[in-house]
Amino acid sequence: MKIQKLSLLFCLTVLVGCSSGRPAQTSQANADETYKVTIDLTQVKNDKVPVTIVAPDIKQGEIVYNMPKVVPGTYSVSDFGRFVSEFTALDKNGNKLPVAKLDTNRWQIKNADDLHQITYWVDDTFDSARKGDAVFEPGGTNIEAGKNFLLNTFGFVGYFDGMKQLPYQLTITKPEGFYGSTPLKATTTSPTSDTYLVEDYVLLADSPLMYNRPDTTVLNVGEAKVLVSVYSPSGNVKSKPIAANIKDILEAQRSYLGGKLPVDKYAFIIYVPERVGKSGSFGALEHSNSSVYYLPEMPEEMFSSTMRDVAAHEFFHIVTPLTIHSEEIGNFDFVNPRMSKHLWMYEGVTEYFASHVQIYEGLIDLDAYLNKVQEYIATSRAYYNDTLPFTEMSANVLDKYEKEYGNVYQKGALIGLVLDVKLRELSGGKNGLRDLMRDLGKTYGKDKSFKDDELFDKITELTYPQMREFFTKYVEGNEPLPLQETFKKVGILYEPMSQQLVNSYGSFVPGYDAESGRIVVESTEGMDAFGKELGLQPGDQLLKWNGTEITPNNVRQLIGDELQQLKPGQEITVTVARPNKAKKMQEVTLKAKVRQIERTVPHYLQPDPKATPQQLALRAAWLGKNAE
Repeated sequence: MKIQKLSLLFCLTVLVGCSSGRPAQTSQANADETYKVTIDLTQVKNDKVPVTIVAPDIKQGEIVYNMPKVVPGTYSVSDFGRFVSEFTALDKNGNKLPVAKLDTNRWQIKNADDLHQITYWVDDTFDSARKGDAVFEPGGTNIEAGKNFLLNTFGFVGYFDGMKQLPYQLTITKPEGFYGSTPLKATTTSPTSDTYLVEDYVLLADSPLMYNRPDTTVLNVGEAKVLVSVYSPSGNVKSKPIAANIKDILEAQRSYLGGKLPVDKYAFIIYVPERVGKSGSFGALEHSNSSVYYLPEMPEEMFSSTMRDVAAHEFFHIVTPLTIHSEEIGNFDFVNPRMSKHLWMYEGVTEYFASHVQIYEGLIDLDAYLNKVQEYIATSRAYYNDTLPFTEMSANVLDKYEKEYGNVYQKGALIGLVLDVKLRELSGGKNGLRDLMRDLGKTYGKDKSFKDDELFDKITELTYPQMREFFTKYVEGNEPLPLQETFKKVGILYEPMSQQLVNSYGSFVPGYDAESGRIVVESTEGMDAFGKELGLQPGDQLLKWNGTEITPNNVRQLIGDELQQLKPGQEITVTVARPNKAKKMQEVTLKAKVRQIERTVPHYLQPDPKATPQQLALRAAWLGKNAE
């Protein structure tokens, strides 16, 4: 996932990537059928670490060793082979075997039936020479001797042709005092090394690790233990407040999923850089039992709030792809991958659940939820092709439709919404999208993949005949989603364009001062009469709004809610910090009377005051007790 720039009200919008499989352990493995991998973090040279792999038994004369070209959830080409150097194959006597590099990610080894081990060095992706070569940091690798090692395992370890399903014994040799944050459970651990047993390569690739001196907090969420691990070079971001902030959303998700989570351990692995990385983006990469974050340093309250929003999406990936996934994901081809048609489910439904759970479990009210839905609609319609069939986009997201990928978190979420309401309508309010996902999980499960072309028919079989037409029109087809019709069913008015009278905040151009953590007046160009009466000036730092301190976290509430509740003509006071003649900041109190302006509001949503009892009942079934 990637985080876009700060919006007008400084709410971070997050796009989330997802990876396949589940971290799993294997308790018994034949030594001849196991990869024995050692990554030595104590031998760093030029930001590179050595990797040694004792090979499983190979009976053929030639074998190819592969590093991933693409990894699940990133939906882009990474070519991790380009970070590998000094690749050497040795027999049991230490003699070199002939090696030919076939392309960026593949090495052909001759006399492979004599192969004992391979060795090579891995460079980190965080320090890519050129921005164009950068790997999205949450899916990359970091090597900082004595400080931090972010080990997305697919960036260090590959597999031999035809041997991806064999188990891996992974040993990490670590500096003294370092701790490994990971969803994996160590089979052995000491002050100098940790060893893990993993069932196969897909699951190894799904199991990131981060090594550094620990800042960790563990939460108990039902029967699951949730690790929150932070690496912040400045020390300004800590794990404890983040864990406290996300606990209620995790508890809400547990309740939403029926009271029990399908995992017993989950890890939030959080890297907080002091400056933006080579990719130019911030965000996260999702795994089935963990998620890796690369987020900018912010004031504590703002950082925790951002993590809360991201976690609301991330954690739901324990449903898909952990228990529901296609063959393309269940047996992912890391060199020549085929993309599934069903990003509407993997990412779209996950994003829908992430917002729906918050109103259903009482964490936000109806107005806040409708604002979020409005953002989905506006972003989808403004930036993406609404007539492009979603299945076609998903299947070709690596190349032809790469720029349309972000719509999985916008229109994909709306597909989930419309689908949920339709299921509620057809069942008389009894069953919705959560019930469908639960039934799909029972039908398939973590060890059984579905065939891409059969999913819609299976859903129809599990639900209602009308559902096949829904998918044909709106997911396989190019018809716009029936938003107006859907919202009408639940007593909500939807207008694609609406003229509304709103209380003005001044119409200045906002900005953010990272040093003070304050919202500032970036520009007064286009400022309206209310802003002029206040006397706002470029560079003003906003301190208080009618006596309430203004922060990036509460500005939406102050301007979007509290300001709108005031009557035109009421006096309002705004306190700003403004440089004086000596260029020192001093507080200045500004006053003006509330004024209304007419504003065109795209994709306007509001509860229908004339909603019928039937509409209200369906809305309550859809949104729960907080539907009013």
